[in-house]
Formats: sequence, C-alpha cells, structure tokens
Amino acid sequence: ANRQLKNAAAFANLIVATAPGGAPVRLSDVAVVEDSVESVKTAAWANGERAITMSVQRQPGANTVATVDAIKAAFPGLIAQMPSSVQLKLRNDRSVSIRNSIHDVQVTLAITVALVVLVIFLFLRKASATFIPALSLPISLLGTVALMYAFGYSLDNISLLAITLAVGLVVDDAIMVLENIVRHVENGDTPLQAALQGAKEMSFTILSISLSLVAVFIPIFFMPGVIGLLFHEFAAVVAISVLMSAIVSLTLIPMLASRFVVQHESAGRGMQWTAWFERGFGKVHDFYERALDWALAHRRTVLGIALATFIATVALFMLLPKGFFPSEDIGQAIITVEAGEDISFPAITELLQRTGDVIRANPAVDTLLIFASDSNSGRMFMSLKPRGERPNIDKVIEQLRREVRVIPGVTVFMNPIQNLRLGGRISKSRYQYILRSVRAEDLRTASDGLMAKMRDDPAFRDVSSDSQLKGLQARLNINRDKANLLGVNIADIRSALYSAFGERQVSTIYTSSDSYQVILQVA
Repeated sequence: ANRQLKNAAAFANLIVATAPGGAPVRLSDVAVVEDSVESVKTAAWANGERAITMSVQRQPGANTVATVDAIKAAFPGLIAQMPSSVQLKLRNDRSVSIRNSIHDVQVTLAITVALVVLVIFLFLRKASATFIPALSLPISLLGTVALMYAFGYSLDNISLLAITLAVGLVVDDAIMVLENIVRHVENGDTPLQAALQGAKEMSFTILSISLSLVAVFIPIFFMPGVIGLLFHEFAAVVAISVLMSAIVSLTLIPMLASRFVVQHESAGRGMQWTAWFERGFGKVHDFYERALDWALAHRRTVLGIALATFIATVALFMLLPKGFFPSEDIGQAIITVEAGEDISFPAITELLQRTGDVIRANPAVDTLLIFASDSNSGRMFMSLKPRGERPNIDKVIEQLRREVRVIPGVTVFMNPIQNLRLGGRISKSRYQYILRSVRAEDLRTASDGLMAKMRDDPAFRDVSSDSQLKGLQARLNINRDKANLLGVNIADIRSALYSAFGERQVSTIYTSSDSYQVILQVA
C-alpha cells in the first residue's frame, strides 16, 4: 500500500470526484489545502508582534516570588533548546508589585526602629540606658519571627505590617522595667539588687499589660469572611510580638541592667548636644501643666469641646467615602474589547490591533499582550512602566478611555488588576451584580432597566452585561420530500453541515515525534 499522506501537498492531489467528461476532480480544485496551525481562530500579539503566549499560575499556597524566580531560572535552559529565530521573553511579572511593596515595608520598618531608638536616647540621654532597650528590640523581633516560622506564617505585607506596628510596642515593656531598675539604683541599691527587685515589682504589671494588649486582638481571630482571613495573621503576629516582648523585658532587661547600669551615671560630655531637647521638653512640660490647670478650672468648656469633637467625628464618619479596600496601583490592567455579537474573527482581530496601537502609543504603557478568540470580544493585558516614570494608574486609564473612545465598532472596558480580588467570576469590570429570574423575559427587562439607570448616573463607568442576546441565528428548513426523491438522507445533510461549520477532524497525520490533525471547514 502507498505510504500515508504527510502534508497538505499530498492531500491536494486527492481525487474527490469525476467530472462529466471523465476528468478527475482533485481536492485542490475545490478547496484551499494548506499546512497551518490547529486552530486559525485564536491569535496573540505581544507589543504588536505575533506571539505564542503561555500563562503560568502558581498553585494555591505557593509563594509568588519563589515561583517567578524558579521560572526565570529555567529560562536559559529553555532558550538553549529553541532555534535562533524564536525569542522567549517574560512579558508579565506579578511578583514586581510584591517585591516593591515588601521593600517599602522593609524601609518603613528600618525607619521605625531608628526613630524608636532615637526617641529613647533623647529622653534618657544615657548610653547604657539607651543600649539596653535598644538591644531588646531586635531580640524580641527575632523571637517573633522564629515563632512565626514555627506556626507556619510567612513574611508578607500583612505580617510585616504587624511587625512594624509591634516595634513601638515591644520597647514599652523594656523601658518600664529599666526605669524601675534605674530608680532603685538611684536610691542606693547595687545594680544586681536593683535588677532583681525592679523586675519582681514590675512582673505583674508587664504581664497584665501584655495580656490586655493581646485581648484586644482576640475578636479578630473570630472575624468571618475575607477580612477575618486577612487579619488573622496580623492579629497573631502582633500578639506573638507582645508576648515575646514581655518575656524579654522580664529576663534580658534585668540581666543587662545588672551588668551595664552604672550608679550615679549622668549625661557625659558627648551627650551635651542633646541638651536642647531637654530644654525643649521642659518648655512643653510647663505648657502642658498650664493647659491642665486651665482645663481643670474650665471643666464645662472642656466637656463642650469634647462633645463637639465627638459629634464632628460622627459627622465626618458619615460623610467620608467608604470602600472595602482602596484601589492598588500595581501597574497592570485587564482590558476587554467588545464588538458586535455577529462579528467575524478577521474583523475582531483587526479591531483589536487598532485598539492595541492606540493603547501602546501612550507613553506610560510598557507591554501590551493581545488575545483574540472565536468570539465577539478580545482580551488585553497591559503592563505600565515603573511608578516613577508615569502617573497613577487611574489617571492613565482615564486618559486611555478618552483615546480609545474614538475607535468605531468597539466598546473598551479597562479594569486595574488588584492583588486582592473578590468574586468567583471573571468579568469586564471590577464590580459585579448578578440578577436571577425564573423567566428569561423578566430577567432581560430588569437588567436593561437597571443598566439604563446606572448609565445615567455619573458615578458608574463601563456598565455592561454578559448577556449575549443579539447574535445571528439561522434556521434551515429541509424539504424532506425532495431530499428523499434525490436519495439524500437527513444524516448526510447533518454531516455536511457539521463538517462545514464544526471544524471537523477528518484524518490524522502520524509522524515519529507527534501526530497532527487534518481539519475540514468552510472559508
């Protein structure tokens, strides 16, 4: 037997019929036969250049940064296996915003630690007294991170926010214990006796304060929903740090005080530059004393001010805009381009290209990925340049809305990507409202009326529906008598229609490395 057909040229020579004169009719006479891709109704572009895109999503519970690092580490090996005409590029990296936010929190944490130590130094003006609570700060945070590791928590925005807040809490206990020990030393006790006695006197106070702080966060452990899931880790890390600071203040601080606190220590010559702070604090103290005397002498006036402040707080609470979470600027957005429901694939790709050209012309846009499928809509993923080189993403999207509004035949929806996204459906807009009804006609009437009112309200943008009710529909009425007279079965008609419109696979080409489909469809 002849070997199997290997390519389009071999299929083109197939004889599919015989003309009335006896001449053979080949497949190439009645069809376009070509070597192509499996589906010609999907396409993608990267910055205007035709591309094949692959999206990699991390598994639930996996670390985004570690996943991206592993992908980047695999790049050299993949590139080495590809021909030189193929370029492999990373077009969209969700770890960039995470790395930037972690860096911001780390800088904030460093500034917080420096300010806490500086304030302690300016108030105490003694090297040893500043060194002891300053040393307790990293020890408490180190113990906190160790317990976080034991409990399965990771360093993320929530836990780092808790650690930043805890920096101001963990030194409070140490300062109180140290102050009590120094008081005993100034009364004539030896540093060791003062450390033992001071720690003994403050133990109940430290424990009660720490437990009361932990009790404040107990309700967060029982909060339901997304807020409870988010801030459960926050509450746990703060509680761990507070308890760790209590342990450190009752163990490390007395030990250090017994060794480093010097009797009759005063601010040395090197500390004289802080005298201005002492004078300033004295003036503030005197002003506070006079203000307190005035407040006690005018109690009704003070109560009136307090009541007015409470009323103003309630009023401002009612007036201030409220939201679940503020909008993040991670420099990425999803853009949906929608055309008429009866549009063809070549037409929608042309509209997507035109829209993409307008978007890429904006100086704030760095990368634009375009995806087209056999539908009346296409999707784009837009990545902006770093924050220092562009305005806020809301301003960029507002500018792009005006620019794409002039493109005829399409409606463009722009939605900034958020790290926290609620809702189980992917939609064209950030907020979703679902309507349900037993009767389709009632549902259609209600949704049209709701969208009309929302479009009239300037507070809403990009109001749309995922209901597709305007597509083309054709009904084929078969003359069964004539079909039977001509010897045409209904199954033959159905098979012919499916072969034309269903992209039917009619054969398979087998090779040593893979198999390829032979697909039949109408133009």
